[in-house]
Amino acid sequence: MKVTDLEFSYPENLVATEPQYPSRVLKVDLAHGGQPQEITLQQLLEQIPAGDLFIVNNTKVLKRRIFAGELEILFLSQKNDRSWEVLFPSRKYAIGESIPLPGGVTMKLTQKGRPQTVELSETVDESYFQKWGELPLPPYIQKARAQRHTVSEDETWYQTKWAQKPGSFAAPTASLHFHEQEINFLKHRGVKVLEVTLHVGLGTFLPVTAEDLDQHDMHEEYAEIPAVVWDTLIRARMDGRKVWALGTTATRALESAAGGLLTRDVGGNLKGFTKILIQPPYQFQVVDRLLTNFHQPQSTLLALVSAFAGLEKVKACYQWAIARNFRLFSYGDLSVWLK
Repeated sequence: MKVTDLEFSYPENLVATEPQYPSRVLKVDLAHGGQPQEITLQQLLEQIPAGDLFIVNNTKVLKRRIFAGELEILFLSQKNDRSWEVLFPSRKYAIGESIPLPGGVTMKLTQKGRPQTVELSETVDESYFQKWGELPLPPYIQKARAQRHTVSEDETWYQTKWAQKPGSFAAPTASLHFHEQEINFLKHRGVKVLEVTLHVGLGTFLPVTAEDLDQHDMHEEYAEIPAVVWDTLIRARMDGRKVWALGTTATRALESAAGGLLTRDVGGNLKGFTKILIQPPYQFQVVDRLLTNFHQPQSTLLALVSAFAGLEKVKACYQWAIARNFRLFSYGDLSVWLK
């Protein structure tokens, strides 16, 4: 698939800068004509049958974005005691150059690239990032707000209600549409709500630079599916019940497991790192229903939705939604695609 196939235009004022609850919902039933329609969030809940599986991602977003004056640094992973992999605009900085950080810490650039390697003047732990760090909001939200820093409400807005396992550099944003009352409604209805983990990785922040997605190198993401969840899913599929994946992150975890990209530990849990890139003509092995936000042009996430629903169908439905002022991207509205 060419990256240019994933292009579409949209008015900048539709980029959502805060969530709206309840969100608007675009529904596309691909088995019955695939015509876009708007339904309410409550109507969506009532259309998920008892016995079906509703899969959510329980990852938690890390507060790893540090500002050094106007310089924005994303701390990715700790290599050793004081050495870190980071992401920041390093072009004008020389190897060995020191940069003062908040809290009296100094950062020295030791290796360029993407990501870069730096050495800190002292060891820092998560308490440092909790005090000085910010959640890594997507750049398009910063642009739409004309404000690079987070607001206090983002602490709640940009975490799911079931965020448990720290490790993500972005929120699984389809989950931001659902609060406890929606999940409890599904459970009381007889829908099985199950949790998996996928920590959203660096690829969220890096643009696709290859002309063809086949040449795009996906950054690996850690995924984990408990044995009881996978076994329940296998039985459900054998019984003909449907699997609803809440978001592209839950989808990548499930399809990675189905594709043999995760390994079983001694307890039967599936876990490991995945670099799965889902694009047409990928055939989904697990997911029957995809709930997801509206995604940016030329993104691997839009490629995933296009693999599920068909590129031309997705682009046509996006234009239908844009014409009706649906809100876009991480804090925007929800789309639901039924095979």
